[in-house]
Amino acid sequence: MILVNILTNGVGGKMASLILRRLFQLFLLLLGISFLVFASMHLAPGDPAAIIGGPTATKADLNAIRESLGLNDSFFVQYWHYLSGVLHGDLGYSFQTKQSVAEAISIRFPNTLSLAIASMIVAVIIGVITGIVSALKQNSWMDVSSTIIALAGISVPNFWLGAILILIFGVNLQILPVGGLDSPIWTLEGFKQIILPAIALGTASAAMIARMSRSSMLEVIQADYIRTARAKGVKEKSIVWIHALKNSMIPVITVIGLNFGFLLGGTIITEQVFAINGVGRLMIDAIAARDFPMVQGAVLLVASMFVIVNLFVDILYVFIDPRISYD
Repeated sequence: MILVNILTNGVGGKMASLILRRLFQLFLLLLGISFLVFASMHLAPGDPAAIIGGPTATKADLNAIRESLGLNDSFFVQYWHYLSGVLHGDLGYSFQTKQSVAEAISIRFPNTLSLAIASMIVAVIIGVITGIVSALKQNSWMDVSSTIIALAGISVPNFWLGAILILIFGVNLQILPVGGLDSPIWTLEGFKQIILPAIALGTASAAMIARMSRSSMLEVIQADYIRTARAKGVKEKSIVWIHALKNSMIPVITVIGLNFGFLLGGTIITEQVFAINGVGRLMIDAIAARDFPMVQGAVLLVASMFVIVNLFVDILYVFIDPRISYD
């Protein structure tokens, strides 16, 4: 409490107060998510004991498996045990492999995070540049072309685009690897391995960022202070990159933050297409095996990353636009 009082009443008190409030809200949100995931897994058809025991398991064997896994307890007792473990940093153990869920996720999460970051970099570079150029060249052939490409990018499924990229660059041209991610992306081999999946996953996000960048930039460059800057003889490059770009970034940053969260959850299909050992593939295998702890741990991790990114975006707002209140 003393630390909280110092933070909330000191120099950065308003910022600290904002962060503490948002962290409490995020805790409640994650609590609700954990309950929904736990409930959905237990209400879904199928019996984990039957999958673990196999076709030759007897009723006695199945009962013994359920008892050992705690599946004979009531729903709320099982959820309380799960929640108590999570609050103590224990995500449980896999029904299928008996491996620690936290350990299994920690091994695969770097691949998923690397893919999401690389896809976000592709999306931001393509989306922001395309959006700005479209706004500055409104109604030109460049604007029309970028609009058509953006609509195509949103419409094309990433698994189809991934297959096409593999066919062109991996099979026909043979200039890029078609699967796996067994090297860090900052190495040459890892960089080559991440290019195709990052493009396949980041295309839709790039299209959304491009459209938001365009509309936001169009609104800003028509503002009075931009016209005043032009009347004073300020160079067009300075107007665009110093005055207009920063003020048009608030809605764009919102889209970027949301899309990064979606990319973390959307790596499932891309990881399957490109045979990347990430959390997405782990989740699919766990769902097929009715491996409750593994699915719950993976979903809780993705949800946590999503809300943390949104918290970061909220904090970033006040640095970009001082007019935004901390209260």
